[in-house]
Amino acid sequence: MNKLFRILLLSMVAFSTIFLAAGCSAENGKSAQDAANKFPAFKTVDVNGNTVTQDIFKGKKITVVNIWGTFCPPCIGEMPELGRWAREMPQDAQIIGIVCDASGPSDNETKSAAIKILNEANAGFVNILPDEGLLKFLEKEDAVPTTIFVDADGNIIGEKVVGADVPKYKEQVKRYLK
Repeated sequence: MNKLFRILLLSMVAFSTIFLAAGCSAENGKSAQDAANKFPAFKTVDVNGNTVTQDIFKGKKITVVNIWGTFCPPCIGEMPELGRWAREMPQDAQIIGIVCDASGPSDNETKSAAIKILNEANAGFVNILPDEGLLKFLEKEDAVPTTIFVDADGNIIGEKVVGADVPKYKEQVKRYLK
């Protein structure tokens, strides 16, 4: 029941955003300095069952964290472009996805839907299923896709982007890597 409620709530938010923001076009979020600027610690799995922790940020100057849902047409629509970009990124940058409608690391139904979407889009970058800490972190997000940027120390940097706008994501990464 909790998962059904969460999916319905996220669906309503997504559809409201689509209608109000003309197809989830990008909107600037608040500056990361205005919000908690530390990404929460986590230990979870990716869609392939591999353990992933906040150590994924280490060794990269910037990580693009794309928060998306398997129910969200704009999220699914940007996956092929994100997959291409992930393959072309400089060595000191990476993309990871968070499948926000998964109820946890053992949500096999949502995991299967995510794998299908990622395979069809040729988006081979790491996509994780949120643990309890990440689920709590995701509660403050109003719409998907939402993309945030994290440095090697786990600090949230720059401005988040709400809506599917890969050129804007690229602009943020380019600005940070200068």
